Amino acid sequence: MLLYAAPILTFKRIIKKASIEEYSCIPYILALFSCLTYSWYGFPVVSYGWENLTVCSISSLGVLFESTFISIYVWFAPRGKKKQALLMSSLVLVVFGLTVFFSSFSMHNRHIRKIFVGSIGLVSSISMYGSPLVAAKQVIRTKSVEFMPFHLSLFTFLTSLTWMGYGVLGKDPFITAPNCIGSMMGILQLVLYCIYSKCKETPKVLHDIDQPTALKIPTNHVDTKGDNP
Repeated sequence: MLLYAAPILTFKRIIKKASIEEYSCIPYILALFSCLTYSWYGFPVVSYGWENLTVCSISSLGVLFESTFISIYVWFAPRGKKKQALLMSSLVLVVFGLTVFFSSFSMHNRHIRKIFVGSIGLVSSISMYGSPLVAAKQVIRTKSVEFMPFHLSLFTFLTSLTWMGYGVLGKDPFITAPNCIGSMMGILQLVLYCIYSKCKETPKVLHDIDQPTALKIPTNHVDTKGDNP
């Protein structure tokens, strides 16, 4: 929940300046897709009873956070970026709607249904976890951790590690796999932080870099902008 709430200060800044500046909405849209998918994955229609109640609950909370962030972004974005955000959000909603439809009405075997929804969730999580690589490249290029706060990197690692353990104990590969990747991304960020945190060189790039978080539940959304908590 703390990871999902991490971008609050970023959007407080956007509201205060009435501008999205250099921020991108893509990480939040990918996080929304992941949260939607895992909310459905944890629902009794897909999982066995409420075995994944925690997954469903935290993912549903993530949907609320990400929807709010995207709405604020669209409100203050210029026409071009507003159109792009709305188009991508609509695409995500359509794909999720099709996922719900096919898993509910075309798949009568619960095991097959769980594999289908879990696979889509896995793809969405891996896509979202690709963003830290952009931040890592930025850190190496600028020799500055300004855009990658230590506490967010630490929380990403700890949260992913905990959910990976949850997946291992529950023998659920669709929860274990994405959080295994999230743990590795967290370790990468912490290593880079240790290497470049003592560097005093002025950053070569002065605008912010977006990175989704992690969140995960199965999928943890992490915003690594410099002004986040």
